[in-house]
Amino acid sequence: MTTRVRTRIAPAPTGPCHLGTARTALFNYLFAKHHGGTFVFRLEDTDRERSTPDFEQELYDSLRWLGLDWDEGPDVGGDVGPYRQSERGERHRTAIERLLASGHAYRCFCTPEELEAERRTQQEQKAPQLYSGRCRNLAPSEIEAKLDAGEPFAVRFKMPDETFAFSDVVRGEVTVEGSEIADFVIAKRNGDPIFHLSNVVDDAEMGITHVIRGEDHLPNVPKHIALFRALGNEPPVYAHLPLILNPDGSKMSKRRAIEGLEPYVRVFREKGYLPEAMVSYLALLGWSPGAEEEILTLRQLVERFSLEGVSKSGARFDLKKLDAFNGHYMRAMPPEEFADELCRWLPGRKPAYVALIAPLVQERLKRFDEAWDYTLFFFEDVDYPPHDLVLRRKHTAGGSATMIWEVLQWLEPLPSPEFTAPILDERIRATAEMDPYKWRARDLFAVMRVAVTGRKATPPLDKTMEVLEKGEKGRCVRRLHIALRKLASIGAVPDPASDKDDAEGTRGQGKGNPTPDGVELEP
Repeated sequence: MTTRVRTRIAPAPTGPCHLGTARTALFNYLFAKHHGGTFVFRLEDTDRERSTPDFEQELYDSLRWLGLDWDEGPDVGGDVGPYRQSERGERHRTAIERLLASGHAYRCFCTPEELEAERRTQQEQKAPQLYSGRCRNLAPSEIEAKLDAGEPFAVRFKMPDETFAFSDVVRGEVTVEGSEIADFVIAKRNGDPIFHLSNVVDDAEMGITHVIRGEDHLPNVPKHIALFRALGNEPPVYAHLPLILNPDGSKMSKRRAIEGLEPYVRVFREKGYLPEAMVSYLALLGWSPGAEEEILTLRQLVERFSLEGVSKSGARFDLKKLDAFNGHYMRAMPPEEFADELCRWLPGRKPAYVALIAPLVQERLKRFDEAWDYTLFFFEDVDYPPHDLVLRRKHTAGGSATMIWEVLQWLEPLPSPEFTAPILDERIRATAEMDPYKWRARDLFAVMRVAVTGRKATPPLDKTMEVLEKGEKGRCVRRLHIALRKLASIGAVPDPASDKDDAEGTRGQGKGNPTPDGVELEP
């Protein structure tokens, strides 16, 4: 490109940072950096009632968390500031005066009541609801009289009656007739500039070369082109991004949650998503890298990004795919870094113990907010129904009690130095294969897993038991005794003297203590 690229993000601090704002900021950042250009942050804070310092700070925090640092902005300065729209009012008013003086704009004295009556008439006649232009050709003397009488007025831009043809990088060639667009307000009756005017003035004065924004702004382009030309400036290149859609295909709004999550960056940050995963996934919402590889770092995205790869079609937000991206980046974290982050999500727990747990869960977590539920059994005894200790169609409750009793015979006296994963694995397998039981090792591991953790799915049992014992000596033995008491509550007791009839589901029931039918569990 012959001109140095300058892009911008211009959010309003009137609410939390929306995912759509983050995606638009990301695309502007990627395009600017790909071309060695400048990324500008401009704050459109003229809505005095809804703009707050807290929302402004949240915009900064959310975008910087994603790694999107800007070259110029309200908090970093720059050569074409100020970067707060509220501080540029004089420039906007000067532009309005220029447009009035050149005849490109005029004062509209129509009252809100008159405008409403005009709209109702058009609606009844099923005519396009456009401003009629009744104040467009007022005589100078009539204007002067109204001004002398102190009548309030808005300022409207004279929309040229011509064909507007422009090339949008994403949408292609677009043609709009100026006659289909009514003269629009550029300053309210109280003198405040309207978005269209201030947006164009700021883009021109800040040298923005490419305006990359959501497709909902596409209808504004003819108005903005006309304003640029009337003020003596060349319009920028436009690229309108496809909308982000909800999983059901509806437009993502600020008020509708995505599978229970509000669509704000901070919400996903608080749920334990990593910024690398968010950036990698947001980039795919409307853009394709043109290769099989989808999970890309910010640096890789900068290298590969092009507006030509942006789709016209809306992009559905897929939470499961984001979870997969996040899991990928969690597994790729250095072990020490992962352990430190896990500690942050397990407040009050000893870092040294969390460091032992971290390698067991790093391959399994999809988000850090799952950490507590997934690791609870490492810290606290977890309750579970006694029937969970019984394998469906495999062994009876009495059989489970017998096997747990057999494990306890060697586990209780096991010296601490031998309480290691390899020794535990070897001895549990040997116990399963003992005569007369002949259990499959996987079946005994399943029963032991529930007895030791209260869960049916955990990290490898031998490593889990080793870590549990390091956290609290005797914890595994205590939990196995708890399991025996649970089995006794449903009439199942150990019967190590029984014969080999367990394969038929009779061994281990205990005399006078039949195991109830249906006390079963999937392995």
